[in-house]
Amino acid sequence: MRLARRIAAVCVLVSGVAEGAAAQPPRNGLTWSEVRDRFLSTNPTLQAGQIGVEESKATEITAFLRPNPQCGITLDQVGNTVSTPDNPANAFSAANLVGNCSYLHEREHKRELRRDSAHGATAIATSAQADLERNLLFTLRTAFIQVLQAKVFQTLAQENLTSYDQVLGLSRDRFQAGDIAQIDLDRLELQRVTYESDVQTAQVNLRTAKIQLMRMLNDQTTAVEQFDVAGPFDFVGPPQTLDELHRAALDARPDLRAAVQGIEKARTDNRLAFANGSTDPTISVDAGFPAISQVFQSYQPPLRQYVGVGVDVPIRIFDRNQGEKLRTQLDITRNERLADAARLQVFADVDTAYAAVMSAVALLQPYKTRYLAQATRVRDTVTFSYQRGGVSLVDFLQAQQEYRSVQVSYVNLTAAYLNAVNQLNLAVGQEVIP
Repeated sequence: MRLARRIAAVCVLVSGVAEGAAAQPPRNGLTWSEVRDRFLSTNPTLQAGQIGVEESKATEITAFLRPNPQCGITLDQVGNTVSTPDNPANAFSAANLVGNCSYLHEREHKRELRRDSAHGATAIATSAQADLERNLLFTLRTAFIQVLQAKVFQTLAQENLTSYDQVLGLSRDRFQAGDIAQIDLDRLELQRVTYESDVQTAQVNLRTAKIQLMRMLNDQTTAVEQFDVAGPFDFVGPPQTLDELHRAALDARPDLRAAVQGIEKARTDNRLAFANGSTDPTISVDAGFPAISQVFQSYQPPLRQYVGVGVDVPIRIFDRNQGEKLRTQLDITRNERLADAARLQVFADVDTAYAAVMSAVALLQPYKTRYLAQATRVRDTVTFSYQRGGVSLVDFLQAQQEYRSVQVSYVNLTAAYLNAVNQLNLAVGQEVIP
């Protein structure tokens, strides 16, 4: 009776291992949204990139500044007077005080075009920052999936070891009863090393995956044992069609948006190059105050204060900014070609990632609907038969190995699906499958 009860307990435990392979997430632990939010607020690479965007905004202020006026004062002919008995003089008797101010007037909206060019550079920097965030989130989610996968493997390995220990205990009872030989018991005990190794490997992999994720979160205070994440480790088909994903990617991909913004900035720079080829006059105003000089007061009529206006216009015969005009025109074409290449890359990325997701779903469907149940049923049946002497030890070990192989393949395929989803989200530029 005791042997029968132990056999029944083993069968119940073996049946429960298959359900544990799906590894339901724990109730506590950081979810993906919480991990993402913490990453966005603490990652130094993203913070440095955001500072770069602010620096680009500061250049807009500099680009829109007006030219400074130039002002000067000249005191001329100091000490240039001959003193006579009839006309005593000092060092400032013939001095002439002149003040002047000049201002460069920029034509053809140069200042506005410089501002627009700087604004275009800021837009590109903002899109580049969004693209940096997109790629870093891909790396972060890959590390998050590795932690989930390692947790599932640890649960599966521990359950397999527990189940095998139950079978091993029952086999020892059979050996004491003379139902099996010593060699069979020794082979069963030697086989336990495989399950112990799986447990130790799973623990090391889980710890390593947690450390990697904590490093990306810039978490240097939490103990590895206290850090945990939670999330679904399962698969679903993509809710959108391939055409819908193409349209979403064209709207959301920041690298494509930066390429299009590069075309607009190149056009602005081209207009600025033509504007810089125009002539900018310098308007000057000068005023003289010769009344302080006795020499100028002797003029007939006496020379007093005066005001003069001047305009300096450079004659642009040789330099009309021809080189920059040509360069910026070519730069427009170059950026258009880069935008075309970026658009083609978007379609290629989406198509590749979508194919990987659909392939993973196609492989996982038979596992979930058929193979997992079959592997569990075969192992339960063979285990029950072996305990009653219906099958050989070789058949029992083979069934154990097949079950373990199916479970490991299912976990690896699920992780491959989640990584393919992560790749699809990267290709589209947003989370199309959470």
